Amino acid sequence: MALDPQAAKILEMTASSGAPPLGEGTVAESRAGFATLTAMVGVHAPEPKAINEIQIPGPAGPIRTLVITPNIQRAGPLPALIYYPGGGWVIGSPESHQREACYYAHAGECVVVVPDYRLAPEHPFPAAPLDCYAVLEWVAANGAQLGIDTRKIAVGGDSAGGNLSAVVSQMARDRKGPRIALQLLVYPATRMGADTPSYRDCGDGYFLTATAMKWFFDQYLRKPEDWDDPLASPLLAKDLSNLPPALVITAGFDPLRDEGAEYADRLTEAGVPVEYICYRNQIHGFVSMAGAIDEGREFLDRASGALRRAWQS
Repeated sequence: MALDPQAAKILEMTASSGAPPLGEGTVAESRAGFATLTAMVGVHAPEPKAINEIQIPGPAGPIRTLVITPNIQRAGPLPALIYYPGGGWVIGSPESHQREACYYAHAGECVVVVPDYRLAPEHPFPAAPLDCYAVLEWVAANGAQLGIDTRKIAVGGDSAGGNLSAVVSQMARDRKGPRIALQLLVYPATRMGADTPSYRDCGDGYFLTATAMKWFFDQYLRKPEDWDDPLASPLLAKDLSNLPPALVITAGFDPLRDEGAEYADRLTEAGVPVEYICYRNQIHGFVSMAGAIDEGREFLDRASGALRRAWQS
């Protein structure tokens, strides 16, 4: 594998920026640095018809949520993608992922709902999955008032957001909750504390490092038993049958590559329709850098096509 030259430029830029690498600054520094990076290199998306902020009831209080309505000509209610932001359960926000959410809204022809779920360390596991599932339930029950066709809801997210999308899909099955049309898993974390070849081969020098992942885990997981809980590590669920169809992507130069591939394999073995793609020359986070990395934009178009097909099923 050869590192994509555009990704290499991003790595050079971040290394020379003077900002602490992921997992080596304070939580506040990491959040600010992540927001700055995504603002600089995020995809350029068409202007939506509206971005509204609402409050969705959650298990510990209201969940601030952005609702992005695309500027497209289509009669009737629209399908919805609930997009859970990545950022290691610590540093992401609706604003850090707003550009790609707007892109999905336009190209996927859907309303995109982006919840500001509770973050660690202020709110450790299981706050995030409980909030994320509460948002799914609320949208399925109340989405019509937002112009959403509640029969057509997908979930998706990148990294920690991919983890939460997989977890929410399992929760919906196990709790006999809302039907999910597609789970969009973008380089998902599926096993907390994984020990895989990709962690050993790509654990340093490629934006997301093994050190950063340990820092994220330490913020998010406070009890020894949390690491093996399927609500944190969806790969450890005994049964992966009867889950929604999935689009799973990984990146070649990413510590999370192997656990994402293993999750896709296990879904396939369980009879779940899966499309799996490894962007072999890419780094973790390249989709959020689609303004500077062409393959990030290519994936957004591919994923938007998968969403449009899911709305037809």
